[in-house]
Formats: sequence, structure tokens, C-alpha cells
Amino acid sequence: MALAVPSGGTPPPPEPRLDVSLSPSSHRAVAFSPDIAAPRRQSAPCTPVITVVIVNFCQWRNTARLVGQLRQSIALRNGAANIVVLDNHSPFHPVIRKLEKLHGVTIRRFSRNLGFARAVNRGVTEPGPRNKPNQEFGHSDWVLLLNPDVTVGEGFLDDAVNSIEKLSAIDTTAGVVGFRLLNRDGSPQASSGSFPTLSSTLTGLFVPRSRRKCSHRPEPTRQVVDWVTGGCLLVRRDCFAQLKGLDESFFLYYEDVDFCQRATAAGWSVWFDPSLEVKHHWPLHVRRVPAPLRLMTRHALLMYAQKHWSEWRANLMTGMVWVEAGLRQGWAAIRGDWDASRCYGQLRRLVLDVAASRDKDVRRRIRYAATFLDPIAAEQDGRTE
Repeated sequence: MALAVPSGGTPPPPEPRLDVSLSPSSHRAVAFSPDIAAPRRQSAPCTPVITVVIVNFCQWRNTARLVGQLRQSIALRNGAANIVVLDNHSPFHPVIRKLEKLHGVTIRRFSRNLGFARAVNRGVTEPGPRNKPNQEFGHSDWVLLLNPDVTVGEGFLDDAVNSIEKLSAIDTTAGVVGFRLLNRDGSPQASSGSFPTLSSTLTGLFVPRSRRKCSHRPEPTRQVVDWVTGGCLLVRRDCFAQLKGLDESFFLYYEDVDFCQRATAAGWSVWFDPSLEVKHHWPLHVRRVPAPLRLMTRHALLMYAQKHWSEWRANLMTGMVWVEAGLRQGWAAIRGDWDASRCYGQLRRLVLDVAASRDKDVRRRIRYAATFLDPIAAEQDGRTE
């Protein structure tokens, strides 16, 4: 398609076409074409408003599909948005080379799995690679965190820019915005909630997994909430900078709750905006939770409790997780699942390390569990049904 060219400028070079074939015998590949024609826009390129940050881990097909969908927005074509893909040491995939050639898309690959929070912080605060010196990187007013396993509609970034403008007009302290999430079948997915407490965490054991942390908000109006999920999280850069980014002591999970709680304490408001919808295909509550992933979730819960709960409440939760890990370790041994048994043994030691603030030992046990995450994450790659 023809793009608007500023006076005295030159047209942008043709974009490479990126295709990933869909195999009829599996659900692991997704087809998309990021250079499908979008509506014409007669305006010159502008300063970026949004930087989209996607943290990839063993989900290159999903990431490529999402990039293709985002590139249908005019905002990315005229420079109002850009995309940064941060890879946490996934195996190589041929689609990487094709993504690297796309205008407005930057790929950064880390030599090891940094965890979600640390990867996001690197992507937001550090300058881009030298191979794209002329592209804006990290100078937008807002940062949009997106999981690779989400689907967005055509013009999603354009709608996000409009949402920012409307919200900023009524609330200059808006620091965090979350949008409505949908399940694969189009039904509402809980995507915001109240700050977790000891009582809500315990009572959550008796409700469906989909409602243990989050709650459904059927109201069609924008509203202030405690926290919104990090699967689709829009953050004002000034807010991100003031809070020094996500807390890197969280390797995976609960970093979004913690960030929203710190933002609120610092005077920023957190909003849930249902006017934009995103389909989230594989939230944690619909996936199996093997021992390494459960270690990650329990570590995140304990870190949150230590940071935001009173001492006796945090200690009580610590003891409960320690007992749970022992029971699961024993049951895994009875089943003959020695890998799971060893992992739960590591979880029991991790619980004691967290309680004693032995951060070095905590990180070592997290790295141990992270070595088992590759096949777990890859299960959802390319699967949208």
C-alpha cells in the first residue's frame, strides 16, 4: 500500500513478507502476513506514543502472529508505536530472522532466562541495538506489555492511542491501564482484582482457579481498580521510571500486582478500561501446573506476602507452603515421579531461604526450576484453540 510521505522525504522501503505455515496435522503453527494493507493515513510520521513490549519464551510462533496483528495498526506504520520483542533465551527459530527485518520491530535476545520482570525492565530502560540506529526505541510516553499468547484486533494500537488521549484528559495521574481480556471462546476472562490478602488467598482455594486472584467486571464503563493483569498492561513511562520498573525479585507472576500496589501508594491511579478487548488464549488457570511452574507461583506468592503483608501473616503463609511442598513431594515419590519429587524438595528449601532472606540461594533454586520450563512454555506455542 502507499504510505503518506512527508514533504521532501522518501517513501519507506518495501517491507518483507513474513509467513508461518499452518500445518493441518497440528496446532503448533500460525499463519499471518504483517504487511497486509491497512487504511491510508495522510500524515507525517510522529513521535512514538506507545512502545509494545513482548517477552518471549519458547513461543516464537505466537510472538510472530501477534507482531503481524499489531502491524495492521496505522500507529505502527506512521511511527506512533513500535514493538520490542525480548527473548528469554529460547531456542533459535527461523522466524527470528524475518522479524528482525521488519520496520518498527526490534528483537533483543538474552543469553539466559532473566525472568519476566527483569526482561521487561531491560527492554524499557536500555537503548536499542545498533543495527537499527534510526528507529525510535524507548522514548514513547507509554509502554504496553503484551503476552505472546494474546490475539488483538485490527487497529488495536490505534484504539489504544485514542484510549490514552481520553483517559489523560480526565485523569492526569493515570499510571496503569488494563483492558478487558477474553477467553478463547470469547467469554469474559477475569483480568483485575483487589490486592491479595491472607484471607482472600486461603478462601481462593475453594473457588475456581479463574477467580482466585482476579474478578469479573461486567460493567461497560472505565473504572479505577486495585490492580490489572500483566498480560495486557499499559503503563505510563513516568510512572514506570518513578517506581524503577517491575520488582526483579519476582521471577514470574505477582509482579503486576506488586507494581500496581506500589503505583497506588505513589499517587498514581490504576484503571480498568473495558472499551478495548484482547483474547488471551492460555492463562495460567487453564493450563496444567507441573512442579517447576508451581515452584515459580509459590515463590511469587511468598515474595508478595513478605513484601506486603504483616509479619505473622507472611510467616503463616510460609509455613503452609512448606507443608504443601512436603505433601506434594511425598505424593510424587509414591507415583514414581522423581523429577517432580526433587522439584518439590527444592521448593521446601526455597521456602526456608525466602523466610531467612537468603537471596542468593533463592535465585539458585529459581534457576534450577527454570531449566525445566522450556517444554512447558512451548506447549502453547502456535496453539490458539
